[in-house]
Parts: sequence; C-alpha cells; structure tokens
Amino acid sequence: MGHDLLYPEALETLVSRLPELEIVLGPTAKAGLESVRFLLQQAVAARADGDVPRAIECIGNAMDRLAHLADLLDPREARMMHALSAQFRQALLRGDTSEVERTSAIMREKSGATIKYRR
Repeated sequence: MGHDLLYPEALETLVSRLPELEIVLGPTAKAGLESVRFLLQQAVAARADGDVPRAIECIGNAMDRLAHLADLLDPREARMMHALSAQFRQALLRGDTSEVERTSAIMREKSGATIKYRR
C-alpha cells in the first residue's frame, strides 16, 4: 500500500477543525475530542516516519472515537458512523483507494465538511 492513501493535509485540517465539533457536541465531548486530536496527530507523525500501518491504526481509532461521540447527538446516526468507520478502516488496510474516497465523501457529507482545494 502506498503513502498516497494517507493525506496529512486532510488530517491536519481535521485536527484544526475539531473545536468546531465541540461547539456542536457540547462541553461533555471535550475529552473525547482531545483524544481524537491526539490520535490524528499520532497518525500524521507515523506517516511522516513511514509507518503506514501505525498511521492507519491511529486514523481508525480516531474515527471510532468520533463515532462514539456521535452517540451524544443521535444514536441512529452514530450506528451509521460506526459502520462507515469500519468500512473506511478496511478500505485503508486493503489499499482500496476508491472505497476510501467513497466512505470519506459520505463522512464529509454527514459532517457538513467541505473539501478546499489548493490553488
């Protein structure tokens, strides 16, 4: 599997936007979001060190924690996020770029996030 499946810019953007999720989820989610931030920062560092399996593990764990935080808003939505998280993780492990892109697009849509392209 190539490094092209892990986009540090996207991870860094997600880390920088976690405070926005705290506004939506409320103060009870703060500790969970700090855990997500830590895992994503570990993923970026692991990828920079060339440790793609560790980066994938950290990303998967962060996605799982985000799905658990979704329980605070809507348990039905949380079940869907858990399923997407599992699909995303499996796609990363298989190196299935199209499935990674498909599940990330669904997660972005559900979260209201948008892709910002560099010029």
